[in-house]
Amino acid sequence: MNTSYKTMLAVFAGAALGAAVVQALHAQARPPGYFVAEITVKDQDSYLKDFVPPATKSLQDAGGKYVIRGGKTIATQGSAPAPRVVVLQFDSLDKAEAWWNSPAQKAAQAIGDKYASFRSFLVEGVGQ
Repeated sequence: MNTSYKTMLAVFAGAALGAAVVQALHAQARPPGYFVAEITVKDQDSYLKDFVPPATKSLQDAGGKYVIRGGKTIATQGSAPAPRVVVLQFDSLDKAEAWWNSPAQKAAQAIGDKYASFRSFLVEGVGQ
């Protein structure tokens, strides 16, 4: 009987340990995804009026958020960036890519291309 209790205790301990490991694996966050753009605006008024609202809506609908939206830049190495820099954050690189390929973003970008030139890319961030 003593062996049965030890075996049952070992089974329950193994199950508890396994559950803890599974919980820890699920708790690990996926690395965030970022969209980075350097933008040279040609028509500031039209850019702000016609492009920014649909671009912002597509971002919000995809669960992204602005990390950097314009602002002063200072070159530290290499050539200076474009006059406007934007960094967007998403829960993962997959979500950033899905946003970029979404019909709403494609439509917004077609508008933006009329008023500015863009250099942009997606990059995976550091996981927690």
